[in-house]
Amino acid sequence: MGSFMPDSSAYELLTVIGRGLEDLMTVNLARYRPTGEHVAIRRINLESCTNDMVSYLEGELHVSRLFHHPCILSYRSVFIAENELWVITPFMAYGSARDLISNHFTEGMSEQAIAYILLGVLRALDYIHHMGYVHRSVKASHVLVSADGQVYLSGLRSIFSLIRHGQRARVVHDFPQYSVKVLPWLSPEVLQQNLQGYDSRSDIYSLGITACELANGHVPFKDMPATQMLLEKLNGTVPCLLDTSTIPPEELSMKPSRSGADSGICEGPGARHANGEPSSSSSGAHPYNRTFSPHFHGFVELCLQRDPAKRPSASALVGHSFFKQIKHRPSESLLELLQPVMPIGSVDSAQSADSPPGFASLETSLSHLDVDDWDF
Repeated sequence: MGSFMPDSSAYELLTVIGRGLEDLMTVNLARYRPTGEHVAIRRINLESCTNDMVSYLEGELHVSRLFHHPCILSYRSVFIAENELWVITPFMAYGSARDLISNHFTEGMSEQAIAYILLGVLRALDYIHHMGYVHRSVKASHVLVSADGQVYLSGLRSIFSLIRHGQRARVVHDFPQYSVKVLPWLSPEVLQQNLQGYDSRSDIYSLGITACELANGHVPFKDMPATQMLLEKLNGTVPCLLDTSTIPPEELSMKPSRSGADSGICEGPGARHANGEPSSSSSGAHPYNRTFSPHFHGFVELCLQRDPAKRPSASALVGHSFFKQIKHRPSESLLELLQPVMPIGSVDSAQSADSPPGFASLETSLSHLDVDDWDF
């Protein structure tokens, strides 16, 4: 599973960077003593876990041993230390895509940056689906970016296998446990819980919601009561990218507010060109006075089809025209698109992370991350 030692003494715990799993889990930034590498450690108090939680964790760890893909977050080591389960993962120096839009790109990221991120997620989903699983928790906080610009999908706790008794089921009916936080991203068929069930194409819908999240800076349906959200999705309400082609001109000329266009619901068709850059004919006062490419709009529309049968597979979407703009660019280009954001832990060589000023700087940077929701 990993190349790191299954021994707690091999890790120096630096600081707590998050908690989760109903406060049974503590997430630490740590240093792996043999190499000095920064890692993230999930420490889970097994004595306080219910049997259901233990089974939940066992399923996640089982899947982590099966999966080997460059776009899926790997577990470097898993072991028991006294009464705790320790799960060692690489530390993601740029945090999650959700951290990036919360702290740096509050009105949404550039189209090219989004293309890099979504392509990494699609490659991971293509692998997961071919392995016979449904992820069921695709969202920006489960998409992590490393110091070298690699994109990783995490959040394997809710994953579910289509394989039953040696046969691959056509659909499943299981509703994800502990799924309150992911309701806005779940597809209509997952929420509906009817006899028709759902399959891997439900992840494609979640990817479409994630695309809107990255482009608009917020999550469609996020502030709706669960019942209203379900009705909106079942009635075919479709979120969209917010730009000059989906927001009425009179609204773009108004002072922006967290209402109206911010619902993420398309108001009507319009001209689409450029790549999410501000419109040259406007003052740029409204944050959504920009125009995304027709390819990006088309990609999102395909992902958010109400009928699952009309959504393309992950393998088909990897070849979508939306990704042509980054086809011949290296992954390092994502880091250029994220500038001036700097990776956490990039401490000046004259001031190591061990020194009081260096450590204080590191803790300050970590405090801006929503690590509780990374779900490593």
